[in-house]
Amino acid sequence: MKILMLNPPFLPKFSRTSRSPAVSKGGCIYYPIWLAYATGVLEKVGHEVRLVDAPAQNLELKDVLKTTANFNPDMIVLDTSTPSIDNDVKVLEAVRDACEDCFSVLVGTHASALPRKTMKMSEKINAVAFREYDYTLRELAEELEKNKGNFAGAELEKIKGLVFRKRVEGGRKKKAEIVENAERELIEELDEIPFVSEVYKRHLNIRDYFYPANFYPEITIVTGRGCPYQCTYCVLPQVFTGRGYRKRSVENVLAEFKYIKENFPDVKEIFIEDDTFTADPARVNEFCGLLVEEGLELTWSANARADVGLETLQKMKKAGCRLLCVGFESGSQEILNNIKKGTRIDVIRQFMKDTKKAGIMVHGCFMLGNKGETKETIRETVDFAKELNPDTAQFFPIMVYPGTEAYDYFKKQGFLISEKYEKWLNAEGCHNCMVSRPGLSNSELVELCDEARREFYLRKNYVFKKMKQAITEPKEIPRLVKGTRNFYRHILRKQ
Repeated sequence: MKILMLNPPFLPKFSRTSRSPAVSKGGCIYYPIWLAYATGVLEKVGHEVRLVDAPAQNLELKDVLKTTANFNPDMIVLDTSTPSIDNDVKVLEAVRDACEDCFSVLVGTHASALPRKTMKMSEKINAVAFREYDYTLRELAEELEKNKGNFAGAELEKIKGLVFRKRVEGGRKKKAEIVENAERELIEELDEIPFVSEVYKRHLNIRDYFYPANFYPEITIVTGRGCPYQCTYCVLPQVFTGRGYRKRSVENVLAEFKYIKENFPDVKEIFIEDDTFTADPARVNEFCGLLVEEGLELTWSANARADVGLETLQKMKKAGCRLLCVGFESGSQEILNNIKKGTRIDVIRQFMKDTKKAGIMVHGCFMLGNKGETKETIRETVDFAKELNPDTAQFFPIMVYPGTEAYDYFKKQGFLISEKYEKWLNAEGCHNCMVSRPGLSNSELVELCDEARREFYLRKNYVFKKMKQAITEPKEIPRLVKGTRNFYRHILRKQ
């Protein structure tokens, strides 16, 4: 069966796979990692699959329609996000006009959170594969292939994780009924899924992707899915991968590291995009031990929680870990408690001391506007960020998405200024906060984030620190130059 996996065109360099989809001021562009994993699963069972990432490849709708016409797929799978959903459905409609006989499926966080509502946006949507969709698509393709040329005869009711449009007899004409099947069990044997890096090699150009905190070019992989923590704002665990950490074996991950080293000689860094790679310290220690034994000498980084112990950090450094991306979120313990972060200010301080002892850099993420936030707690957060002094920092206004506790809370309080999803972005495609409350409006939150960035990055001691880093660590120079250029373009010009 011929299957087109499409990250649809929208704004240039729009990161649909980001936990907070937008055009990044820092130039970040994410891999279409979940589409890529599903592509590997479909190829493994013999389907002819084409993965197209329109935003990364600067493709417009006309380019996608040409590709569709030339490929003539039997099924098209199209990714979605909340701020782009109206555009995504329009792209699907255009593709269906060009390929009337193909079966269309929407996937991704937005469609997963609101499958029925999404289905109602257009009759040209045949189905939504909700939550983790790798095996849902595999079963769907198998069923459709058995009924090729007569998709109406396919027994879609038996496919878990699928919402689909069923034609039923109703008087003189057929009516459409939306059927929602049972939820699919999450994949436990993650070693069975092909390496995503193999899919990148067949379908993508790794130089189309850029993460400001990482060496360029980099490759992003996942070594485990889901997150065991209960943060109210994080969309992936709540609507997609689940609140539990399912892990690949360390041997399987090591094998992918070897594959990357052998097949991508230009790659400067591997980024582990697990929600919280350090959630299982024993596994991290074991993995690091294997890396050292193999002597691979690869540079890598990962998402982490601000509670990793010094001994583990030292093992990570020895194994090639260069940087950790950490969601600190707030400098107020009250706010951390409100969002169920489960971290403590004193532990965070110790963690930062330990990362500096271990020689691991930190990219710190801070979020302004969570439940209970005030201008005073925001001041605490900015001061805390300067005290912690990570290598780089980002400050985001609270962005809430359907399917999350945070979205439900702010909606119930009447603090959402709009439910028109296109408003989640501004004219440039950057984040446009939708949460506004008495004494702290959405526009103020955006302005406070800009002020926080300027305050953090324009400190004399920070500037001197970066100059010293350029001298003592020349490998960091390209990243520093690009980061400085983006900073000037997007922040300084607004003063």
